[in-house]
This record gives sequence, C-alpha cells and structure tokens, in this order.
Amino acid sequence: MRQQNSVEEIIRHAQQIRRNTIISLHSAGSGHPGGALSMVEIIAVLYFYEMNISPDKPEEMNRDRFVLSKGHAAPAYYAALAERGYFEKSALTTLRKMGSMLQGHPDMKKVPGVDMSTGSLGQGISAACGMAHYAKKTGKDYRVYCIIGDGEMQEGQVWEAFMSAGHFKLDNLVVFLDNNNLQIDGRVDEVMSIYPVKEKLQAFGWHVEETDGHNVKGLIETLDRVRQVRDQPAFIIGKTTKGKGVSFMENQAGWHGAAINDEQFEQAMKELGEACV
Repeated sequence: MRQQNSVEEIIRHAQQIRRNTIISLHSAGSGHPGGALSMVEIIAVLYFYEMNISPDKPEEMNRDRFVLSKGHAAPAYYAALAERGYFEKSALTTLRKMGSMLQGHPDMKKVPGVDMSTGSLGQGISAACGMAHYAKKTGKDYRVYCIIGDGEMQEGQVWEAFMSAGHFKLDNLVVFLDNNNLQIDGRVDEVMSIYPVKEKLQAFGWHVEETDGHNVKGLIETLDRVRQVRDQPAFIIGKTTKGKGVSFMENQAGWHGAAINDEQFEQAMKELGEACV
C-alpha cells in the first residue's frame, strides 16, 4: 500500500538511506557512490510516499513496479529496500561480497523487492515499458516507475523505448531522469550532449516535468500532478548533484565509481550526521 509519509519523515528516511549507502560501499571496498547518492531523494519519495507496495507481499500481482535502469546505483536502491523493510539492514554490509544476495547490480532472483535485474545501461527502461504495456493490455491498474541516468540517455535503446511508450500511450509509466550531468568520462554535455531533454521527450509524445531532484516536497507535488495525466507516459527531469551529501564527492566525476577509504568514510559519516530513523 502507499505509505504517504510526511515530507519531514521522508527527509529522515532519505538521510538514513544516504548513510547506509556509504556504509555498504565502504564495507564493499568498491562500487558507485556518485550516482547512488544523487538519486536518494527520488527513491525515498517513491518508496515512502508514492508506490503501492507491501514488503510482506513482494510479489503481489497488483503492486506497483520499480526498475532501476542505472543499475550501478544499486547501493542506494538496496538501502531503500532495507529501510522500507524488505530485508534486514545488516545485509547491507555484505554488498559485493561472495555469497551475498546484494551484488554490484540488482538481481530480481536474489533480492526481495527487486522487480527487474539491471546492469547494462539502456535496458531497464525497455523492461519498464514492457511492464507498463502488459498492465495496459491486461487491464491491470498497477503503475511502473523507473530511474534512468543522463549518461545512459546516450544509448540508442533508450530512445526506442521512449518512442514505444509514447506510441502506446503508457500513462501508467513514470520515468525519472537523475540529471546530475556527470558520467564516468566527465560532463554529459561535453561527452555527448543529450540536451534539450524536455523538448525531445515532448516530441516523442511524453508529458514532461522538471523539478529539483533533492527537494522532497517538490518531488511529491510533481508526482501528484503526473498522476492526473492521461494517454501520455510521464517523464520527470530531476536536477541533482552527483555525490550529494558528501562534500568531497559532490560534482566530481571521479566519484562515479571509486572505493571509499577509512578516512573518507569517517568524514562522510560525520557530514551525514547521526542515524535518525
């Protein structure tokens, strides 16, 4: 069911998700901090306000679905699932370890609450479109949510999915762009520009909104609006900061994928404050 927590409660959950993301990445000694931290508020709003889900029934047919197309940001996804009660938070320290269910990319066969295995960029959005299309064809009323990265939008398969969703008028599909404008090789607008995003998606038949991807209240208001949209899939451009919440990671392409040493871990945890949920 939809929890619809207050703005203040969601902010607290987001802070704990961010802390646990750092804890799991430090424990793993590898992973992708930058893009995981940039999407925290988006995923917190989805799991603690928007989505119709139940951790007690992770495979309920009428549940809403979520696809993390930028699968390398899995640490924040796992932290959100644990925060929502899909599994014990103690599992987060097993990230990327032998025998752990928490691999470097999400695996729907191993992790409770994961609706689609993702990893190769560009493929998750296609899976999300397929889920939404199936729901429309069979009269199901669940909604499908997806987060993609801006570097990922350089993939051709993404644009095929956009064209398909617009053609089939998938108004049960909501896609978030984690628009931090950094990818592993540098700035997205310099490596291969995807801009202007809004106009391109509108040309593909999408309803497009833009908002601050770290503003919980704004994200909630945007999602409330797109629920009223009919005959168009919804695309929400969330303006975000790569590495958000940790000063030495913010807006640094080098933290796309890098290990966190002990000294950096201590500084990050100090900046993120005490556990609050």
